[in-house]
Amino acid sequence: MAERSHKSVLVVCLGNICRSPIAEAVFRKRVADQNVSGDWRMDRVATSTYEVGNPPDYGGQSCMRKHGIPMSHTARQVTKEDFATFDYILCVDESNLRDLNRKSNQVKNCQAKIKVLGSYDPHKQLIIEDPYYGNDSDFELVYQQCLRCCRAFLEKA
Repeated sequence: MAERSHKSVLVVCLGNICRSPIAEAVFRKRVADQNVSGDWRMDRVATSTYEVGNPPDYGGQSCMRKHGIPMSHTARQVTKEDFATFDYILCVDESNLRDLNRKSNQVKNCQAKIKVLGSYDPHKQLIIEDPYYGNDSDFELVYQQCLRCCRAFLEKA
């Protein structure tokens, strides 16, 4: 585990197979490109148990391959420990924000700043829409939005 002096970010969506894996992969690539990977601890989780144990959605994997960004993980649900060990918990929409705030109230030592990732979007698109039932262009839209948000977040963090 990274030293506490490092910054840490946890990206959250409903199932942890579409939006949060894309956002985390984009974030990981941005910090690598800036040579600050050693300064960051990153992960991605779900608020639900729907997809626990599953790999990222094929549409997201395809989109990331197109952009040359590696992505592989197994979906997991957010834990109480996450609230105590991450500096930032960034979710993709208001429903996840409500779930996270409710869960964080059950954690005595919650250290995390919980926000919507889209709050960093310079285009002011707060919600990152779920591409699960969509097509390649929907995944591309999520990718572009995550790219903007992660870039802006890193500039402010």
